[in-house]
Amino acid sequence: MGRLSGKRAIVTGAGSGIGRASARLFAAEGAKVVAIDLVEAAVDETADMIRKEGGAVSSVAADVSNETAVKDFVEHCAAQYGGVDVLYANAGISGGMVPLQEQTVAYWQQILAVNLIGPFLAIKYASPYMLKQGKGSIICTASVAGLRANAGATAYSASKAGVISLVQTVANEFYGSGVRVNAICPGLIETGMTKPIFDGARARGSDDKIGQLNPMKRYGLPPEIAHAALFLASDDASYVNGQAIAVDGGLSSTHPFAGRR
Repeated sequence: MGRLSGKRAIVTGAGSGIGRASARLFAAEGAKVVAIDLVEAAVDETADMIRKEGGAVSSVAADVSNETAVKDFVEHCAAQYGGVDVLYANAGISGGMVPLQEQTVAYWQQILAVNLIGPFLAIKYASPYMLKQGKGSIICTASVAGLRANAGATAYSASKAGVISLVQTVANEFYGSGVRVNAICPGLIETGMTKPIFDGARARGSDDKIGQLNPMKRYGLPPEIAHAALFLASDDASYVNGQAIAVDGGLSSTHPFAGRR
């Protein structure tokens, strides 16, 4: 029996990186997975991987910041598998390192729409199924950038701080319900979103310095975050609620940074 045997799970941002690793791991541990991503070809590829690995999966191309789309994919999970037990609201965008004076309202709106409103909408529509059955696990991907400065750009960091506040607030709003709400705060992980950082370092021949400010002196990989998500999704985390758990190799213990000048 897998750690998620019999559970119905939604994973957003499942077309690559942390989302793909998590969807595959959830399925391998027995969950029936609905994989969501904006890019249809990418999420279909994830679903194909899961099927080849013997897992149960349905893939949906959707914009997580669109309320109708979110409502539809949650209802799809309930119709396809009979309910919702786990929600991993993982989809996010970075927005890049844009200087503050060059940032626009539209730039902020896009980042907040995906990174913060997206998790809100997923929780809004998935939680009624969990509240009705008296149990469930909601997980959101935040970031160490949401804990303190020097780990991300301004809008991105603010959006992830919002995610942390969201899970803390909702955990208390669901007081006594049996539904747990937590966030994972990854450090520097090699994913599609961080690809420019890694590509730039490798082009300069300085890839051995990636993660050098981390006590473990290395960057992380998507499966390392996926295993944290698996723990939170499973009954092993039955007393973990309202937390923002850093999975960052120790980076957030200090958030050291190199001088800019």
